[in-house]
Amino acid sequence: MARANSLLVTSVSVGLATGLYGISFGALSVAAGLDVWQTCVLSLLMFSGGSQFAFVGVIAGGGVAAIPAAIASAWMMGVRNGFYAVAMAPILQLRKTRRVVGAQLTIDESTGVALSQTETEKQKYGFWATGISVFVFWNLLTLLGALLGELMSDPSVWGLDAAAAAAFVALVWPRLNDSPTRVVAVLAFAVSILSSPYVPQGVPVLLAGLVAVVVWAIGATRNQDGES
Repeated sequence: MARANSLLVTSVSVGLATGLYGISFGALSVAAGLDVWQTCVLSLLMFSGGSQFAFVGVIAGGGVAAIPAAIASAWMMGVRNGFYAVAMAPILQLRKTRRVVGAQLTIDESTGVALSQTETEKQKYGFWATGISVFVFWNLLTLLGALLGELMSDPSVWGLDAAAAAAFVALVWPRLNDSPTRVVAVLAFAVSILSSPYVPQGVPVLLAGLVAVVVWAIGATRNQDGES
């Protein structure tokens, strides 16, 4: 019982800490031109912090014309969740409706807490408890941030633009846990910065993603050659 309570506390703490970034997202989303309800729907359906920040960031810079690039950027940021699903599927063994719900809750935090446990039942508990906690706090605080954003003429005056950037880095940084990954991140960042003055809004993010894909493909090819 004590271990279950400890895991619940961990899950709720992770949910609250992650959910707090929703305030910045909500405010910046409204500042980018989305309505409160559109912002909330985005959090409900997309439910992936990195993807959501990427989406509204591109929209803020390029407006409606940048929607295709915004969608592509969000998709590229969310691809990792598919890999999490592959890791979690044998553990959760979900069917029908629960599989749909589980897919929606398969994010960095729920997967991380689940895989840090050593027993299958605890992995399941950690996944559901963390996923639900993050979902609840993220969406509630997105609504709060969006409502606050409507009251502000310029969120940057309150530092929320910087907070959004910090939140994005905080969401991504823990995934850069080895040297090759950090090198790819630096290369992608450099490409996005250097290309920004010369290409339309949203394209630098796509070019950065392309760098990551190319490096991954080269690494995969070398591994196959080494095995053969």
